Amino acid sequence: MGTFSIWHWLIVLAVILLLFGGRGKVSQLMGDFGKGLKSFKKAIKEETPEEEPKAIDAEKRIDVEKKTESQSRT
Repeated sequence: MGTFSIWHWLIVLAVILLLFGGRGKVSQLMGDFGKGLKSFKKAIKEETPEEEPKAIDAEKRIDVEKKTESQSRT
């Protein structure tokens, strides 16, 4: 059968068609990939809360716990 089977040649043919099989297909694919990546980064940025409010909440919680401990001792 030789070095390559029919499946190897079909995969090579598919890759060649994908890369050179039309006008602007590679640039169109990369443009779509870039748009998807940009929207993904935007969504991640919108969902990620800032760290500072969590730190402030933790400080307030510690202050409240200290006050309740001092009140329960008296």
